[in-house]
Amino acid sequence: MTDFSYQLYSSRNFPPLEKTFSMLKRHGYAQVEGFGAVYADPKATRAALDANGLAMPTGHFSIDLLENEPQKVLDIAGRLGMKAIFCPHLAPDLRPADREGWLAFGERLERAHATYSKAGYVFGWHNHDFEFKALADGSLPQDAIFAAAPSIAWEADIAWIIRAGADPVQWIKGHGDRIVAVHVKDIAGPGENANEDGWADVGHGTIDWKGLMGTLRETPAQYFIMEHDNPSDDERFARRSIATVKSY
Repeated sequence: MTDFSYQLYSSRNFPPLEKTFSMLKRHGYAQVEGFGAVYADPKATRAALDANGLAMPTGHFSIDLLENEPQKVLDIAGRLGMKAIFCPHLAPDLRPADREGWLAFGERLERAHATYSKAGYVFGWHNHDFEFKALADGSLPQDAIFAAAPSIAWEADIAWIIRAGADPVQWIKGHGDRIVAVHVKDIAGPGENANEDGWADVGHGTIDWKGLMGTLRETPAQYFIMEHDNPSDDERFARRSIATVKSY
């Protein structure tokens, strides 16, 4: 837990990418996590990473790309030196309405796992809040996903679990053996940071990250990735967040 990472989505509104890499290196980050926009020119991205002494061990890829262009995913992951590949999201219009639909989606993730694990990668799912909201029958999409995809890893986004009204400790203890990566972000107090969609710099919000880090140490988690979905100042977020987690 010494090489902290940074989800580059947090700085999508603060180009160019090379400036972000320099800023992150200056504040003590050793790793970054990729997402779609930074894959446009993998060779250039890799050169910029190397120039700043940064690694990109994890990356997000859409379900469409994962299923329909696996060789492209493998080429990008290989060029950028990734170890773990995560499916990060499912658009609202594609989300199933019942447990059977979520079981079918889990089966798709299990098939993707077979493809990418065969190539030597960890493969898993990154959650938001919708997976923890009860369906009409009272079941949860996240339970269905895990039931139908016994092999996949989990990149646990703790703040989204909390925003959904679920207990993160319960989920960590129940499925901790799947956790290989964690998104570390914070939630602002009621009525605060409206211009940042209610998110906060890590350690400056309402989540007990010190306590959660203790719980997460009991899991196989290797990657701890700072994220803020809409910071007004990405350098402030990056600087204050890594200072917080290093104090633990």
